[in-house]
Amino acid sequence: MSKFLPFSSEQIEHIVKRHPTPVYIYTEREMVDNTRQLIDAFSWNRGFKEYFAVKAAPNPFLMKILRTHGLGMDASSLAELELSALSGAQGEEIMFTSNNTPAKEYLRARDLGAIINLDDLTQIEYLHKHVGMPELISFRLNPGDALGGSEIIGKPVEAKFGLKREQIVSAYRSARELGVTRFGIHTMPISNHLDIAYFPETVRILLELVIELRKELGITLEFINMGGGLGIPYRPEDKPIDIVALSRAIQTTYERTLTGTQIPTPKLFMECGRYITGPYGYLITRAIHTKDIFRKYIGVDATMANLMRPGMYDAYHHITVLGKENVTNDQVYDIVGSLCENNDKFAKQRHLPTIEVGDLLVIHDAGAHGHSMGFNYNGKLRSAELLLRSDGQVVEIRRAENFDDLFATLELGGVESFKA
Repeated sequence: MSKFLPFSSEQIEHIVKRHPTPVYIYTEREMVDNTRQLIDAFSWNRGFKEYFAVKAAPNPFLMKILRTHGLGMDASSLAELELSALSGAQGEEIMFTSNNTPAKEYLRARDLGAIINLDDLTQIEYLHKHVGMPELISFRLNPGDALGGSEIIGKPVEAKFGLKREQIVSAYRSARELGVTRFGIHTMPISNHLDIAYFPETVRILLELVIELRKELGITLEFINMGGGLGIPYRPEDKPIDIVALSRAIQTTYERTLTGTQIPTPKLFMECGRYITGPYGYLITRAIHTKDIFRKYIGVDATMANLMRPGMYDAYHHITVLGKENVTNDQVYDIVGSLCENNDKFAKQRHLPTIEVGDLLVIHDAGAHGHSMGFNYNGKLRSAELLLRSDGQVVEIRRAENFDDLFATLELGGVESFKA
């Protein structure tokens, strides 16, 4: 089976003459269309907001496009806070959800007016001591056995994130006693989930806590943040999430849970990253070697340092050989990079057409947790990022690294005089 490509082999051949492989390319039109569909689907909830998970694709050019179309920014570190501000997000357009957080990061979040989402009971006093309590606080729930997990995050009971259900009331009571006057609640127990039945159940658990907190403490929560976790169809046979059906199911959950409570309808927040940019980023790489021993190998000029997911999670990413989209997949290859690690593989025993040195390969669905997870092992340089704009222009939104970048933190001038 094949997957859709928003560009032709001729376009890519022209692009890589100026921007050599390996290189990432993102497509603006499809990304924006998908974002609009998400926002439209949840228009029944006044105040609905999607906070883009910056960790998925921390590039301020992409972030600025998304913010222009109504998205907030979900940051989990100081760098992601700075990128959020650079993209134009401000105040409560930024959600700061982190764990084991240094004081300086809380300080920056408060300076920006971001919503601070606390991960543990002990962080209440820590925030109060080092930063001071903001007007608005949210807490992250770890639902434990109440919800299953995923391969990427793991089981909630084994995860380091969030507060136990039994700690929630105490957390809000403590925050209120320290002067907090506005509240929200958050959870994020899964990642890359395609079963829409999971998400209404998450919402139900959060809404029941909204009711309990109103009853126990008289607190009215302004929002629930159901986290991200919406999956994308990495495999051609996977069915994408029906976002309209998902929205209807969550709306029904709202109505069933809150009817008769006289509690104001909380705003619904999400923090999807993968769902927003994942399908709209592609890693372009060129075949540079072939090898035939116990298996047939195609060596490409990209490595796991460019795209970690297959090596780290054994994750599937579809591969298209440009110009051979309609050729029979009658060969079986491992597609590999040049790192000194045997998990440096983009595909294992994959059925593909005959690949020759010089062929261009497109690795699909690399727009989230792709470039952002890049690294420099073996001295590999991280690739450029390009944006294919809606009008057909190609814009370089991150240049490729060079050796000056790689060695910038080394005191090279002192090497010659250094006595070993």
